[in-house]
Amino acid sequence: MSDPERATLEPPPVSPPVTAFGPLGNPVFRMLWFTWFAANTTMWMNDVAAAWLMTSIAPTPLWVALVQSASTLPVFFLGLPSGALADILDRRRYFMFTQFWVAGTALVLCAMILMDWLSPGLLLALTFANGVGLAMRWPVFAAIIPEVVSRPQLPQALALNGVAMNGSRIIGPLVAGAIIASAGSAWVFVLNAVVSVIAGVIIMRWRREHKESPLGRERLASAMRVGVQFVRQSSRMRGILLRISVFFLHSTAQLAMLPLVARGLPGGSAGTFTVLLASMGAGAIFAALNMPRIRARLPLQKLVFLGTVLQALGTLAVAYAPSIWFAVPAMLVSGMAWITVANSLTVAAQMALPDWVRARGMSIYQMCLMGSTAAGAAFWGQVATWSSLRDSLTVAAFTGVILMFVVQRLMADRGTEEDLTPSHVIKVPDIPAPARSGRIQLCIEYLIDPAREKEFLAVMEESRRSRLAQGALGWQLLHDLSEPGRYVEQITDESWIEHLRRFDRITAADAQVRDRRLGFHLGEEPPKVTRYVVERE
Repeated sequence: MSDPERATLEPPPVSPPVTAFGPLGNPVFRMLWFTWFAANTTMWMNDVAAAWLMTSIAPTPLWVALVQSASTLPVFFLGLPSGALADILDRRRYFMFTQFWVAGTALVLCAMILMDWLSPGLLLALTFANGVGLAMRWPVFAAIIPEVVSRPQLPQALALNGVAMNGSRIIGPLVAGAIIASAGSAWVFVLNAVVSVIAGVIIMRWRREHKESPLGRERLASAMRVGVQFVRQSSRMRGILLRISVFFLHSTAQLAMLPLVARGLPGGSAGTFTVLLASMGAGAIFAALNMPRIRARLPLQKLVFLGTVLQALGTLAVAYAPSIWFAVPAMLVSGMAWITVANSLTVAAQMALPDWVRARGMSIYQMCLMGSTAAGAAFWGQVATWSSLRDSLTVAAFTGVILMFVVQRLMADRGTEEDLTPSHVIKVPDIPAPARSGRIQLCIEYLIDPAREKEFLAVMEESRRSRLAQGALGWQLLHDLSEPGRYVEQITDESWIEHLRRFDRITAADAQVRDRRLGFHLGEEPPKVTRYVVERE
């Protein structure tokens, strides 16, 4: 029997089943997971210690509230630049640098405390610097994970990351509180520095091969523009960003006003607040460990809507809870719903991004999440001020479900994923670079059957999105008035180097659009391609 015949008769290899802890069998992922857990634990420890310090040196509500703002604002403002850097630079070294940055900030803060030089403004500045480390760390970590785990294991790997985040939310404040009570706030930052340095050294020992582009590194401004442009042209990413924004804009009302809910319960105290937070974290961990079975039963669209409904029910139950015994199960449900929606949309975002723009795309995703969280907390807090705590939570719960229902109807997710693997079917042009720098104008001439014009224009609309998603500055389709079957596609690139970069960004999905486009061209010769350099504008 010949080899081809034998290959036909042999059954295809069976992939091992995806289990809750399956990705931890990968040593690189296991190393990264423990590093991520340690990083998030130090983040929570830093926030608790900084807030407690502020109550000592400036015990006013405004200064204490500004600690949280200083911690989270860098993630919102620096998300896109840090994502662009994570796509441009060696991701291993960049991730390692973020750990040393956090360690250095913690050591400076510790020194300021020991020398009694700390002021409210300096504490906010150093808290902001620590937040810069978080802003740099998140996009690069999000981009690294799909490199080290297989595609079938990616959803559970991201769920395990959620376990790390929620576990650190419980452990970090407990450890910080114990150290503050026994030794003082300065030692919290010492421990943060030590843990961050250890994590940085572990990452340093990771043998990851970084492939530098022969075209050199992208300029930061251009990389940021291309990242935003890709997301704008991806209908799947736009739908994901709208869903995550709607969900966190409303679900954050419960978490933002949880201290007031805890205080209003019979015997409410700081311990009540801690128990409710821990219940939410426990619910999130339980759902994350069962995510493979949850995702296997429901498609993305139903999963997100069901999670939104359950989270709204949890919010209502907490708002009207007569005691902590009723509020704790409600927070468990809210935690399960929260991680289910967040994980499902995070996985969808990862699947919608090719590797060359992954960190930038995930940084925009994180900016939407953080921005909607911050805006939601402020908005629902103001609504509670105008009315009451229960009214605010009730309106947030109902409007969240209604808006998500509208989004699901207007931007339905068909469950289809594009093949975003790199494709090299389109060769780089074998022509010398232009002598002068300037924008490049690419013109492609098509001769089609006028009777198929409508079909052709539909494919060319897909071509427009494909070209712009790859980073082209502009796109036009010209129609010859004297010859109805003649069309000229014009693509403008920022420079010759950026024109060549687009060839490296072509995916299998882009190649399919190209094949469909060429299927309309008449004649034995391929479409005529002409390149121009723009001398004057």
